Amino acid sequence: MSIPPSPPPGPGHSWPPPSPQPGWGWAPPLDQGPQPPALNGFALASLLSGLLCFPPLGVAFGIAALVQIAKKGDRGKVLAITGLVVSVVMTGVMVFAVGRFVEGVGSRFPAPAEYTEVEGELRDLDDLKAGDCFNVPGGDLFDERPLMYAVDCAQVHHGEVTAAKTAGTVDDPDSEMADRASEDTCWKAQDEYAMDTWALPEFAEMFYYAPSRESWLQGDRLLLCVIGTTEEEWRGSLRRDAAMLKPEQAAFLRAANGVEFVMSRPPEEDAADALQKHQTWAREMYAALGEEAKVLQQDATRPGLETALPAQLKEIEVARAAWQRASQARTGGEFDRWWDRAVAAMSLETEKALRGAYGLSTEIPQWLEDNQRSSEEAEAGAEESEDGAGGKPSSGAV
Repeated sequence: MSIPPSPPPGPGHSWPPPSPQPGWGWAPPLDQGPQPPALNGFALASLLSGLLCFPPLGVAFGIAALVQIAKKGDRGKVLAITGLVVSVVMTGVMVFAVGRFVEGVGSRFPAPAEYTEVEGELRDLDDLKAGDCFNVPGGDLFDERPLMYAVDCAQVHHGEVTAAKTAGTVDDPDSEMADRASEDTCWKAQDEYAMDTWALPEFAEMFYYAPSRESWLQGDRLLLCVIGTTEEEWRGSLRRDAAMLKPEQAAFLRAANGVEFVMSRPPEEDAADALQKHQTWAREMYAALGEEAKVLQQDATRPGLETALPAQLKEIEVARAAWQRASQARTGGEFDRWWDRAVAAMSLETEKALRGAYGLSTEIPQWLEDNQRSSEEAEAGAEESEDGAGGKPSSGAV
């Protein structure tokens, strides 16, 4: 039996709210005041990425954090800025380090595109030794660090190694002094490797590959000396060292090459501007010719040299006298005159006859003929100048 509800109260009154039922239902939370904004996750990720992971990712996180903080009012603006700055700095450090690494590796291993269409087996420069022949992409031996493909010397090749040496200690591997030292070392190495320089093909050139500043700092000390034959197709080894020659041939060539080496190394300045350097060079020429004279005197009784050898000794004596006078010159002009006379005293025809008597090549290299022609012209000009002044060379000149 149901009981009807009581009638509502009179005007101005309402029903009282029902009593809450114990043990079930939902109640609104108590008012605890305004809550602080949340920490932006990208801000923390930016700092952690910049320090520990991948800095470029930290830059992206930092930018994203600042955008969200501006829109949503999240906390972490200082943290986002710090992470962004750290990430930018670390990205710069990473780019610099990678660049140095690539540069160092690239100095020893050029671009992969160069590895194509070259005959031979790719070799690192450190693995090459004297006597090895090789090819390079495009025949470009002027490349600072070309790829080298080892090939049998009987096949057409671009270059032949004459020496693989340890570069000397230098303050700056890229300096002019270091380049000169490397060049001198490799010229001497070539003269020992292919002693009969007149037998070399006209298009053969000397090349050397020395450490760069970057590779030097990484421990590279290799100096590779090479005879290049890229101008024409060349087969066969150019090696003709002392072991492949008779003792008297090797002794003569070593002395003759010593004279030629000193002769090719005059001071770069004019005699008028660096007289003392030129005087020192003249003394070196005097000494080098003296060493050749000693070798020839030891062979004075050797059969087949009876004619050519005395003729060479006579010319050496005249040239040495001129070099001695040059070393005592008081002016640049005087030095130049004695220099021209010293060079003119030595005849290529006389040396050709002597080399033939020793059983060596008698084909005069074109560069030697050009040098002699220039010297003869200079000597003729000096004589005309003296004649015009009313004087003559002194009796000790020739």
